Parts: sequence; structure tokens; C-alpha cells
Amino acid sequence: MSLLSDLINLNLSETTEKVIAEYIWIGGSGMDIRSKARTLPGPVSDPAKLPKWNYDGSSTGQAPGEDSEVILYPQAIFRDPFRRGHNILVMCDAYTPAGEPIPTNKRFDAAKVFTNPDVAAEEPWYGIEQEYTLLQRDVKWPIGWPKGGYPGPQGPYYCGVGADKAFGRDIVNSHYKACLYAGINISGINGEVMPGQWEFQVGPAVGISAGDELWVARYILERVTEIAGVVVSFDPKPIEGDWNGAGAHTNYSTKSMRNDGGYEVIKKAIEKLGLKHKEHIAAYGEGNERRLTGKHETADINNFSWGVANRGASIRVGRETEKAGKGYFEDRRPASSMDPYVVTSMIAETTILWHP
Repeated sequence: MSLLSDLINLNLSETTEKVIAEYIWIGGSGMDIRSKARTLPGPVSDPAKLPKWNYDGSSTGQAPGEDSEVILYPQAIFRDPFRRGHNILVMCDAYTPAGEPIPTNKRFDAAKVFTNPDVAAEEPWYGIEQEYTLLQRDVKWPIGWPKGGYPGPQGPYYCGVGADKAFGRDIVNSHYKACLYAGINISGINGEVMPGQWEFQVGPAVGISAGDELWVARYILERVTEIAGVVVSFDPKPIEGDWNGAGAHTNYSTKSMRNDGGYEVIKKAIEKLGLKHKEHIAAYGEGNERRLTGKHETADINNFSWGVANRGASIRVGRETEKAGKGYFEDRRPASSMDPYVVTSMIAETTILWHP
């Protein structure tokens, strides 16, 4: 008799050319990831050749019950690490039946920024450091922590090794490999300062692909933790008190910044970001005021600052960039709950298109 695992791992290509496409989209809260699967007659590698699909928007907080149909437009394809073979994951955005982007479709406006000729000419690169916390399913308390209690103070856990310091490494490594299999440009992982908290990095990615890749990496993480019976939290301050929060530091450069003389371009870009600090903070993720306190390697939410190698600043420039006179900078303000479509396009819009 077959085991469930045998059936899950069936190789479809032995008996059929048909493949399974998992359509992924963002729900009404802006952080809830939804997906459903459909059968395709054969392998597809171009999103433009995939069919559009509808879903019940009244069940995701994105449409009223009396007019609930929302249409998914396929935008990016990734290999499916769960079904493998020729099966695919499909990142989608959402529209009304009339073809208008629904209010929670942040990808549409981001794509407009990235297709602007002035932005495209600068080839904006992004590297996003996604922090997250693994929670026990039944008590919503970090894994490795005593139920209702606290571990020893921070210090030994950052990039720590050992059963008393690193909690959830199998989940982290499974996610890492699954993202590489999917074709996501995941560039690394590490344990974070608070026990039970981890980080993965996506990038360098150009333009809109940074948002697509980060959202699919989040989807894969949700699926891996689902299998492990653990809950992943993107809350920017999951535990109050003397514990680090969770961010999504966004590293950024343009062609002009990467070329000789780029450090001056970087300083001008940082000056622009300072002038629009409040607008960026408002768009950088819910709950960020609990994280950006001026403590735990953050700058105060109300004050803009930048510095070389300063992890207590809003914007950090690396020593290598200063020394080379060109390179990139890190915006340390985005929360772990940020929308990468919003953050990446806003940084490009402010630094390239906006002229104060």
C-alpha cells in the first residue's frame, strides 16, 4: 500500500505531459499570501503564455460579496521545489474584471516606476535582508524559548552554533535550498540577534524582480514552516523589551553609483531620502514604530541620519563603498513586514525621478 509521501512525490512526467501551476498572490491585509493550483497541458516558461485566473475576492478582503470576482495576471515563473519536475510557482498580481488594478495591487504602480526610461537606464539593483521569527504553533512564542519564559540575554545567538543557541536551523536550510531550486537569487542566511530569529537575503535583483523574488521566497518560507508545524512571523517587534526587532534592510545602487564618482551620487540620493523621510517611514511597514526606537541597532523613527558603517543610522554606507568612491548604500528603515514592491519602487522614485 502506498504511503502519503509516495503519492506526494509521484513523478508526473512518467505518465503525462501535464504540469501543475501554483498561482500565488497577496491578500487583503497586504501580508497574507494566498495560492491555488491548476493543471496546464504542458510546460510553460513565459508568464505571458499562462492563462489569467479568477478568485473570490470577498474571501480575501479584496472585493464585496455581490461583486467578488478578482482576476489574477501571471507575472513571474519559478520552479516548484515542492512538486518539482516541470511544475511551477507563478507570482501574480490582481485586477478587476475590467482590467483595473485592485487597491491592494502594489506591483502595478511599482512596475510603472521601473519601466520609466530614466529608472531603467540606471539599472537599480536591490539586495533585501528579510528577517523573521519562528514561533511555536500553539502558544505563538519563539521556538527554543521556554513556554511563558525567556532565554538568556542576547549575545550568543547572532550567527550562533549549538542546540542552546540556534533554534530552527533545519527549517532555515530547507528554505535556503528550496529558494535556490526555485530560481530565486537568494544570496545567504544567518541566525539573528534574538534567539528564534533568522534572516535570508535576496539579491542582487534588478527592478521589479526584487519584489517578485522576495514575495515568492516568503511564500516558500510559509510552506516550509507549514510542513514543520511552526509559525513564521514578520512582525517587526515580536517580543517587547530588550530584544531586537525584525527588519528588511534594503541595499540599493544605481549604475551611476556603481561607476567612478558614484559616492557623490550616493550622497545626493541620501540627501533626497532625508527630505522625504516621513513619506518613506509611512510606507515602510506596519508596526515599525515599535522597532525604530534608537535602540537595538536602529535609528529613531522621527529622525533621519546616515553614516559610514553606522548600524544605528537610518542609512548605512559601507566602508568599502567609501574607500572605493562608488558602490551602494543600505536603507535600514524598512520593517520585516514591508511590501518590497512599495519599498524598492519608492527608493528608485525618490532617488532617480524626484527633483526637489
